[in-house]
Amino acid sequence: MNSQPPGADSGEFAEAAIVAVGSNLPGRFGPPRRMAQQAMAELRRLSVRQPLCSSLYRTSPRDCAPGTPDFVNAATALWPPPELTPEALLGELLKIEAEFGRRRSEARNAPRTLDLDLIAWGARVVRSAALQLPHPRLAEREFVLAPLAELAPDWIPPGQSQSVASLLQALPEAAEVKIIGDRNAPV
Repeated sequence: MNSQPPGADSGEFAEAAIVAVGSNLPGRFGPPRRMAQQAMAELRRLSVRQPLCSSLYRTSPRDCAPGTPDFVNAATALWPPPELTPEALLGELLKIEAEFGRRRSEARNAPRTLDLDLIAWGARVVRSAALQLPHPRLAEREFVLAPLAELAPDWIPPGQSQSVASLLQALPEAAEVKIIGDRNAPV
């Protein structure tokens, strides 16, 4: 499912759409780990070339209700077809979430079968009612930065002055993030 991540100077990441994958409830494909793996496999249809997928990470819940189960997180880099706009890609991600049993509620940070967040798309900056790119909390989220650092440690996201690896290292008292699945493992 994976190839080697692009080099920091290759320019390949300049057109990549970054999707954060998360799950902490079982769904139609099984436990959260399997839900995340299946979601990454499903994301292939939204990319004109082989997506890059990080390892799976177990992360402790942050800003969630007491008793919230740990999350399984990953990051995927896609190269969407030219006709797909950021808003259209977001719509496709929401459809996949629904297909995987996600029921959106008013409660923020509620447990979920699948969460697909469009984090960034190359150097694009989008500010609309439906979407903000890059994601406004990208630099604060270890559950996004740790998997992303595996794919593109030297990439500097739009609006940031530091690389993904540096942003991750700069986080104060980060929640526990632990690799639980090899990125080259079959789905």
